[in-house]
Amino acid sequence: MKSDADHLPERNQTELDHIQRILLDEFAAAIATATKPHKRNGKVYKIILFGSYARDDWVDEPENGYQSDYDLLVVVSHADLTEIADYWYVAEDRILRDAAIARPVNIIVHSLEEVNQALSRGEYFWVDIARDGIALYDLPCHALATPKPLTPADAYAMAQGYRDFWMPLAIHAQALADISVTNSVYRDAAFMLHQAAERAYACFLLVHTLYFPRSHNIKFLRSIAEDKDLRLIEAWQRESKVDRRRFELLKRAYVEARYSPSYAITADDLDALAVSVERLRGIVETLCRERLDRLREAAAAG
Repeated sequence: MKSDADHLPERNQTELDHIQRILLDEFAAAIATATKPHKRNGKVYKIILFGSYARDDWVDEPENGYQSDYDLLVVVSHADLTEIADYWYVAEDRILRDAAIARPVNIIVHSLEEVNQALSRGEYFWVDIARDGIALYDLPCHALATPKPLTPADAYAMAQGYRDFWMPLAIHAQALADISVTNSVYRDAAFMLHQAAERAYACFLLVHTLYFPRSHNIKFLRSIAEDKDLRLIEAWQRESKVDRRRFELLKRAYVEARYSPSYAITADDLDALAVSVERLRGIVETLCRERLDRLREAAAAG
């Protein structure tokens, strides 16, 4: 793993330094009142930049509706410290609202034990981070494990199992959305379209990386999925304000369509989103088939 971000423009380095300070400051505040020793003495071991900004292939075209996100892995000392609502929500909110940060920021939090177990299993997502990631913050004496290779046969079996589990669920969720539209229950339709998109992204990410983040934020899921294969960008229209507003409605539907009386979405919005979700499923199906074919060939040759 690399230890500096010198390949990035100065403005990006400044933003990342600022984000790092927010994460560390708000984590310290979150554990200050903890009573259990493993929480009160909790530590951030690493903050690792991964994805396009680590690899040096990011896109920065906000005027065209596409801008690469910062993807950050925070490695902590105990699994109990990974709960977003308890320890990281305030930091995420500050980052979201900070005018000095000019692009979206995605954060995943895992314990060092979780990360090292995944590396010992050879899971691709974590192996890629260990190889390409940049340690923006690194507390000494808490090294990542050396990745162990996953056998082609095991990789194929795992990926095939993920595809067989998640793709039917994505199809089912969209079918339920269609029924809800027919019955004019638009809020339920929005929620089920959200679930169809989330499940499609789960299918893609698990088949391709063997990892799916603990998140229902489809904007985040879209970002890390598109980082793996740019063909997924084609699923969503994003050039116009209407397109972006509709995607935001879908993102908000996970919570607000179920619980907020003020959430509103039209039949036209749902029709447009249904087309995009169906297009997403089709692309995911194609990409997963390609991936499984490669894994099957590797296993047969193995």
